[in-house]
Amino acid sequence: MPFSSAVSQKEAAADALAEIVTQLDPAVSQSPDLVVYFFTPDHARHAESLVQGIKEVLEPAHIIGCVAEGVVGTGQEIEKAPAISVFAGKWAPDRKIHLETFELSVANTSEGKSLLGWPDGLVDGTTQGGGMILLGDPLTCPVDYFLKQVNEDFPDLTVVGGMASGNRSSGAFRLVSDRGGVRSGAVGVLLSGDVGMRTVVSQGCRPVGQPMIVTRSEANIIFELGGKKPIQQLQEMWRQLPTSEQRLFEKGLHLGIVVNEYAGEFRQGDFLIRNCGFVKETGALVVGDQIRTGQTVQFQIRDAQSADIELRVLLEEDKNKHKKIPGGALMFTCNGRGSRFFSEQSHDAKCVESLMGRVPMAGFFAQGEFGPVGGHNNIHGFTASMAFFDA
Repeated sequence: MPFSSAVSQKEAAADALAEIVTQLDPAVSQSPDLVVYFFTPDHARHAESLVQGIKEVLEPAHIIGCVAEGVVGTGQEIEKAPAISVFAGKWAPDRKIHLETFELSVANTSEGKSLLGWPDGLVDGTTQGGGMILLGDPLTCPVDYFLKQVNEDFPDLTVVGGMASGNRSSGAFRLVSDRGGVRSGAVGVLLSGDVGMRTVVSQGCRPVGQPMIVTRSEANIIFELGGKKPIQQLQEMWRQLPTSEQRLFEKGLHLGIVVNEYAGEFRQGDFLIRNCGFVKETGALVVGDQIRTGQTVQFQIRDAQSADIELRVLLEEDKNKHKKIPGGALMFTCNGRGSRFFSEQSHDAKCVESLMGRVPMAGFFAQGEFGPVGGHNNIHGFTASMAFFDA
């Protein structure tokens, strides 16, 4: 197998690294092409020494990582405890894989903010398609702008990853790249060649009521939905819902934006899910994304059962679509999932293990997850976004 992963809960970073080395497959851990790792805030103050230790022991060609509220490993999720999770990849030479790590930073120019540090493979046009793993600082990385540019200029590029979590103080997040610790912006790796990367993005919502056409909108505000005020549409639907679903709406309102208008029937998984809320004075609906008049939308509810079903269905579909189980995986799951959402510990990681087998996997609880829905890269919330790599 070209991939290996390991998790350690040792409190001392040096002890954790020593344990990780014993768990990794020696065939992969000796000078791997790429190491991606995640560490809890307990290890953040040792971020520089930790990355240097990984470089000295594993000697990876490229490395990226970030601090995380909790980490994910093969079949397990570790929350509220010190932990480090490591993923190593070493592709066969005949697959002709090219990796390029990069660091994004924001600069203020006369025309506004600008992103610096785009990977050369995108700038010079040598990369066609392929994939990207991106880790961002939620306080300083304008990921919406970055993904918009990627979608417009590089429509065949798949971006997966997430925002670092675990510390809200400015400058306290720790990102890691080839040159060491990074305090702001984003770090990432661009993968091209026979990468064999595919994604599964589970948003954990299910539609309720009926699809409706946006009949009047501006920017991210819906003024009319199916010819009525959005609040009226919700009230009419609310009265027809069972009490259990009414309670779910009280916990949080979500709107699904149809990603393929040509589908005759819309079901769970056919929507880009966004948070939303009403303007009390007007009954208009404010959505966490740009909305166009003429788009089809539908109210959504989120609960553990719906999220479990959707994740399992998507994993089954991916498994049936491909002849072989993946050789490795990265998971970026929302810090609102895990034990805060599911009654079962390590829910998302166990789902992958039960349906895909004991695939080497690493990941973390993110403060915003990246992944494609409907052919476009997006930032999500409450989502489990996964990258699977062919063996």
